[in-house]
Amino acid sequence: MAKGDVLLKVDNVSLSFGGVKAITNISFDVRKGEIRAIIGPN
Repeated sequence: MAKGDVLLKVDNVSLSFGGVKAITNISFDVRKGEIRAIIGPN
């Protein structure tokens, strides 16, 4: 696997808790050697 190859592809993901929208239509790729995080208020 070459550096830059996509290991994970996320398309249009939404997440809500009760009536609170935490994430709306998020999309991203994770490539070899990258680390991704979703952070926000707790």
